[in-house]
Amino acid sequence: MSKPECLVTGEMARLLPVVPETHKEQRATSILLATLSVVPALTREVLGVIGKKVGARSTIDAYTEVVFTNGLEKSVFRPDGLLVIDQGKPKEWKALIESKIGRTPLEEDQIRSYLAVAKANGVDAVITISNQFAALPTHHPIKVPKSAIKAVNLYHWSWMFLLTQSILFLKNSNEATGDQKFILSEVVRYLEHDKTGVSSFDRMAPEWRDLVTQVQSGAQLKKNCAEVTACIGSWHQEERDLCLIMSRKIACPVSVRLSRLHIGDPIKRVADDIDKLVKNSILECSLEVPDAAAHLDVKADLKRRSISCAMRLSAPKDKVHAPARINWLLRQISHVDPSDVFVRAQWPGRIQDTLVPLADVRADLKLLMPENGKSAPIAMEVLMIRDIAGKFGGPRTFIEQVELLVPEFYERIGQHLRSWIPKPPQMESSKSKHELTQNASEVGKEPNAEPAETPIPLQLPDMSSTT
Repeated sequence: MSKPECLVTGEMARLLPVVPETHKEQRATSILLATLSVVPALTREVLGVIGKKVGARSTIDAYTEVVFTNGLEKSVFRPDGLLVIDQGKPKEWKALIESKIGRTPLEEDQIRSYLAVAKANGVDAVITISNQFAALPTHHPIKVPKSAIKAVNLYHWSWMFLLTQSILFLKNSNEATGDQKFILSEVVRYLEHDKTGVSSFDRMAPEWRDLVTQVQSGAQLKKNCAEVTACIGSWHQEERDLCLIMSRKIACPVSVRLSRLHIGDPIKRVADDIDKLVKNSILECSLEVPDAAAHLDVKADLKRRSISCAMRLSAPKDKVHAPARINWLLRQISHVDPSDVFVRAQWPGRIQDTLVPLADVRADLKLLMPENGKSAPIAMEVLMIRDIAGKFGGPRTFIEQVELLVPEFYERIGQHLRSWIPKPPQMESSKSKHELTQNASEVGKEPNAEPAETPIPLQLPDMSSTT
């Protein structure tokens, strides 16, 4: 196999790389790239996330220890790999790979250097891989000038994302052969091992404790405060990690629910979340679960030191009265232990929302109704609210509590909820049509009309007599 023209040197990525034990980063990168080259169906799914289509007849090659033809003379950085997709015409698609393992962070200078190398060598994209998380592959955890990514696309994958994609592929895909499944299952086992250096997001920024203390003391937060910016960055990583955790638990992809504006402008997303934290002392996110009754909302309240999960359902329109609508929801969660569970009802007009513990609503529906008692709720929300007190301020314990509550809420409540679906319009029954026709004929019948002839029964001979 001849190497690409853009490389001076480069070794084919190996499933069993011969490298020193201390070179965990090099080992993990080689194993990953080799896997992508031998399991093309997985590569199509992984690259599909960044919008790159890979045809069934495409060839996939991967290289490590790469040195580019047009390198930067003063650069001290060396890329970890190169991924090449040959789809025939019009040209190959190439991506430079830079990976970090363990707690080693990505560096802005290094990324900018690789973007320049990629541009000089006709490489289409730079893909970074680390234990840092991003809501979308296009939302890179490291800010670089827009001018640096005009000619070369910049994407980011977390190791946990790649591990999750591999697990989902093994569970749900029928495209891989037996050998490919065996290889991929061994790679999953490797990435899941503690000594590999792949980890999930497990703690907020060090500034988290000070930020919570400031809010508790009544201090006014500032938008340009370093603590606020750092903690929003941490929360965004936690959002993505929550999606991956839920994806592995339910065996289908869960994603962060973002507006179109925030999808296209991650800087605007950060600014809006900073504004929300400063004004309301709240961190929140929304997860999209495939085929679920509603999106799953997660909220952390710094003033109350509580975290909550909720799903909101529109009330059934075929039920007019409030008790009927409330009972429609209660029947769906009749099995649920009411501890930590609340029901919120949204009412029309200017009537304020009502929030009541589930146990109390079960005992008396009127507690959830407004004083006038004549309106019917237009939507209802089921929440789990957990006060975690001292654990809230701990960078690690806060994340632990969030990652315990979200799967618990979905298992206890979320997976059992069903949204209201209006019944399809019904055809008139044959009986109704017959009755209408009969009535119409009776009304229009002429008084002298002759009655219909009565059929004469057929007389059969007696077969018992003998001739």
